[in-house]
Amino acid sequence: MSTLPVIAAFDGSDDSLRALDWALDAARRRGAPLRVVHVRQYAVRVPAGVEVARLPEPEDDPVLARARAHVAGRDGGLVVEYLGPEGAPAAVLPELGAEAQLLVLGSRGRGGFARLLLGSNGLAAARDAECPVVVVPRPGREVDDAPPQEPGPRVVVGLNVDGPDDAALTFAFQEAALRDARLQVIAAYPWPVQLWAGPAGELLPTGIDQDAVESETRTLAEGFLAPHRRRHPDVRAEPYVAPGDAAANLVANSLDTELVVVGRHRRRLLAPARMMGSVTHAVLLHAASPVAVVPPAPPEE
Repeated sequence: MSTLPVIAAFDGSDDSLRALDWALDAARRRGAPLRVVHVRQYAVRVPAGVEVARLPEPEDDPVLARARAHVAGRDGGLVVEYLGPEGAPAAVLPELGAEAQLLVLGSRGRGGFARLLLGSNGLAAARDAECPVVVVPRPGREVDDAPPQEPGPRVVVGLNVDGPDDAALTFAFQEAALRDARLQVIAAYPWPVQLWAGPAGELLPTGIDQDAVESETRTLAEGFLAPHRRRHPDVRAEPYVAPGDAAANLVANSLDTELVVVGRHRRRLLAPARMMGSVTHAVLLHAASPVAVVPPAPPEE
């Protein structure tokens, strides 16, 4: 049985070069082939009577030639192939995820507005691809209130104890094992808990004990981590239980980490379209390190 490739989306931009480097390292760690893809597209509308030059064949594509030159001598014996499908990247890239173990993109490509933190292609791939999607941000993103960390490689994953995402946890443990990294599991709980209960509609405290909420969150997190620890006894997984917004805690802990892992929403009966969720979207926009968006496991028959 052949090993599924790691796919790097490439358009010749500096963002895609960073993504190519990340994908090359990921393929090497997995012993997987690397597939470099430049999705070539025409303008959406062409005036009548205007002739459009044919796109170069993939072997003559100057964008793929730049990728070949960048990879040359750095592949370490990996099998590397270069593809130049035609179409809209936001549609083609997610489709390619059906035949990949990982799809890697830069946070922005050549198109779009310069101030965008995440391009439309990255957003579409993270939302629609059937495989995990890694978005590599531009360097220099600032993070507020980053807590101190012990030295050494670290992978961060978000855990919602009210609805744990087993696919994201599985991917995070595997990634930590591949990188010989510590796994930091962010389990945030909302605090302070308040209700609209006053006579004038003001927020009033509930009387819930914070220590009890934190203790219960930690207990639940430890329970969800137990089966993964048994499968990966060499991975040091530590719950990081903290009050506040889940996205804010994940972003704050994203500085100088190898990877931040988040899940993607499962399709719902009344909302059949794929969704990412507000936490995943916020982490993609603001995390200082690469972010892996992991699709939910397919439902059991």
